Amino acid sequence: MDLTGLIVGGVALLAASAYGVVHRRRAGRVRAVPATADPVPPLQADLLAELGVPSGQVTLLQFSSAFCAPCRATRVVCAEAARTTPGVAHVEVDAESRLDAVRALDIWKTPTVLIVDAHGRIAGRAQGAPTRAQVLAAVAPLLPAAAELTEEKA
Repeated sequence: MDLTGLIVGGVALLAASAYGVVHRRRAGRVRAVPATADPVPPLQADLLAELGVPSGQVTLLQFSSAFCAPCRATRVVCAEAARTTPGVAHVEVDAESRLDAVRALDIWKTPTVLIVDAHGRIAGRAQGAPTRAQVLAAVAPLLPAAAELTEEKA
């Protein structure tokens, strides 16, 4: 057996394993989008309204595709979070039929969930299937009760 081939194979296996570990850790994790005091750009506000995002409510905007198994699990998690949490809505968009929105909102894979606050700003983003706990932790600070508590402490 050739020693060079064995070394190359070992390095390839190690690199693939490292990639897999990093990818698995990042999948589904909700990353906060930096908050700005600027108003929502009109084009983005129009696009979100066109996609069915209700104003004045925290919305889980999910981009899915037809043959995506994690999308089905994400649909269940987001729908359950919306059903059990007052002030939260869930909107699912077929990424294949809305390529304009996919490009405008920088969606690279499905499922992707955008957490849109009550003012129409994108406050968080999860690529991959988030857990129920991750979704609830992301929406909790955006809900009116959390905002009232923050104002009272100030």
